[in-house]
Amino acid sequence: MRKEVLIGGFGGQGVILASVILGRAAAVYEGLYAVQTQAYGPESRGGASRAEVVISDEPVDYPKALNPEYALLLSQQAYEKYLPVVKEGGIVIVEKDLVPNRNEELERKFKVYALPLTEIAEETTGLSLTMNILTLGFLVKLTGIVSDEAIEKAVLDSIPKGTEHLNLRALKKGFELGEKALNGEL
Repeated sequence: MRKEVLIGGFGGQGVILASVILGRAAAVYEGLYAVQTQAYGPESRGGASRAEVVISDEPVDYPKALNPEYALLLSQQAYEKYLPVVKEGGIVIVEKDLVPNRNEELERKFKVYALPLTEIAEETTGLSLTMNILTLGFLVKLTGIVSDEAIEKAVLDSIPKGTEHLNLRALKKGFELGEKALNGEL
C-alpha cells in the first residue's frame, strides 16, 4: 500500500505544518512508513508552497508523490498547477473561496470537495490559521488514511503549547465535515 498526498497553497496557510502532522500521524502513531517533502518560495507569507506526504506499509523507495490520489488545493495557483497531476478518481479538497476559477471539465476525473475552509475555520475557532488543521481532519475522516486518534495525537505533538483547545476544535470540525461528506450531505 502506497498512499500519496499533495498539499498546495501559499505561505502562511500552514501547508508544511499540515504535511508534517500527517506524516507524524502515520509514522509515529500508526507504525507505517512516511516521508514528507516540501518546496516553497523565498517569501515567508504569500509565496507558493507545496508539500507531499508518501505513506506506505513498507519502506518508501521514492520520497516524491508521483501520482497523488489525495490533494488539498488551497490557492488558485496550486489548483492550476497540481490538479492535472492528481490520479484519476482521486480525492481533491479545494479551498473554494481562494480558487474562484475552477476547471469543471478536468474536475470530472476526480471526487472534488470545494468548501470555504478558511471561513469555516474562522467561524469554528475565531482564527483563519486553523484552516490547515480543519482540512486535515476533513481529509482523515473522508479517506481513513490514518486514524482519527493518530491525527489528533500528531496535532497535539506539533502545535504551539496553549493552542491545543483551538486546534482540537478545528480538527473535530474537520471530522464532522468529513462525516457529512461520507454521508452524501456535502
